[in-house]
Amino acid sequence: MTATLKDCLARDAQDPLRPLRDQFTLPAGVIYLDGNSLGVCPRATPARVAEVVTRQWGQDLIRSWNTAGWFDWPRTVGDKIGRLIGARPGQTAATDSTSVNLFKVLSLAMRLQEGRDPQRRTLLSERSNFPTDLYIAEALCRDRGWTLRLVDAADLTASLGPDTGLVLLTHVNYRTGAMHDLGAVTAAVHGAGALMVWDLAHSAGAVPVDLNGADADFAVGCGYKYLNGGPGAPAFAWLNPRHADRLGDDLWQPLAGWWGHAAPFAFTPEYRPAPGIQRFLCGTPPIVSLAALDCGVDTVLAAEAFGGMAALRAKSLALTDLFIELVEARCAGHGLVLATPRAHRQRGSQVCLARDHGAYAIVQALIARGVVGDFRAGDAQQPDILRFGFTPLTLGFADVWHAAEQLRQVLESDEWQRPEFQRAHAVT
Repeated sequence: MTATLKDCLARDAQDPLRPLRDQFTLPAGVIYLDGNSLGVCPRATPARVAEVVTRQWGQDLIRSWNTAGWFDWPRTVGDKIGRLIGARPGQTAATDSTSVNLFKVLSLAMRLQEGRDPQRRTLLSERSNFPTDLYIAEALCRDRGWTLRLVDAADLTASLGPDTGLVLLTHVNYRTGAMHDLGAVTAAVHGAGALMVWDLAHSAGAVPVDLNGADADFAVGCGYKYLNGGPGAPAFAWLNPRHADRLGDDLWQPLAGWWGHAAPFAFTPEYRPAPGIQRFLCGTPPIVSLAALDCGVDTVLAAEAFGGMAALRAKSLALTDLFIELVEARCAGHGLVLATPRAHRQRGSQVCLARDHGAYAIVQALIARGVVGDFRAGDAQQPDILRFGFTPLTLGFADVWHAAEQLRQVLESDEWQRPEFQRAHAVT
């Protein structure tokens, strides 16, 4: 029997993670299902940012690089993120954007592989990988004389060959929410003689990740999605310590800025890279944004008192299971097709619904009703997608019931066909 609102309210009353919702400012009348695109603002963030601006910058001025510890924030915030991705202290840095970090990581990974086996010059990735990852990979392959090969996810391991030097994958697919087996894929890639680079943009803070346990080579990820760091928050980069030990003064990442120098305030004219992950820093860190990211990461780490990422994952799966059940029971006959895997081990923290037409307008009609999801356009090979992210820190089971009910009403009333919902916005 399909869950009722009463059932969902009872589950909320018994939810041990419910106190974590109090960490956030949530607008009244909004059910936010877009935390996979931009996380909710933590209550602590405005005061923390104001403190940085009004006292640390406004009063202490440049002294705050020392007195407030600004200089160390890329490392200290990075170490906090590391606790969520299976990293040890000193392996993760909070810096730059995901795209910039990916450029740095792929460039260095290519150089490492060229030193190991110069014949391996194919970078393998998934055809439906996030586009910016493919753009960065394409540009680097053009510059370094590599080949970028794109395959379907099901064909990935079978496509590994003697020419494969690198594999680049997003752990949780942005369009479908399908999740790779990080450990198994990494092992297969290493078995084929290649290096493994993971993008954790839709994983960090959403699903359990163990980079060291999987023996991955490099990883990057986003700070403004499930880590709740705010729009444009700094991203992060991770480096396997076995590679850190091999990085001598001759192996640089390509953006050799002063913050990645072994002694940035020595002001020597020649570059000498810092050891390990520190060399992935480039220019002066964005301090105000790092303060906001620090608050966001703290909201996820607060779950450690309630069972940590395992507890968040269990609730995420329960929320997404419920949404799938309700949509299939209450919205049947309206052309929605589940694009997200049903199997828990293959599902991230989102549910994506495919539809031949009208997906964008349906999402806009839902937003007008206070149910905020988003839309991803399809092409000749892929359908349009209604995309809903489920952040267990902020969402309850009754929220999920109401979201499915609003979707039912939008579909049954044909409300989505109104002219105002057909107009395309710059950001979808």
